[in-house]
Amino acid sequence: MSIRWLAVLPFIGILIGTAFVNEVEPLVLGMPLLLAWLVMWIVLTAVIMAIIYANDPANRAENGNSEANR
Repeated sequence: MSIRWLAVLPFIGILIGTAFVNEVEPLVLGMPLLLAWLVMWIVLTAVIMAIIYANDPANRAENGNSEANR
């Protein structure tokens, strides 16, 4: 299974998850729950994309010069 499928998680979290956390209470770090949920997924999206980038074989340099291969 390709690690690129991890990119689906933020889509599901934001699109489907917001229907379940559409509440004002409780406040998380002073933000309503829905806003905190969205901020969490923005941060998690960056982490997930970094994991995908680090583990994608297309980003590994074979000769130490990845720019020459593009």
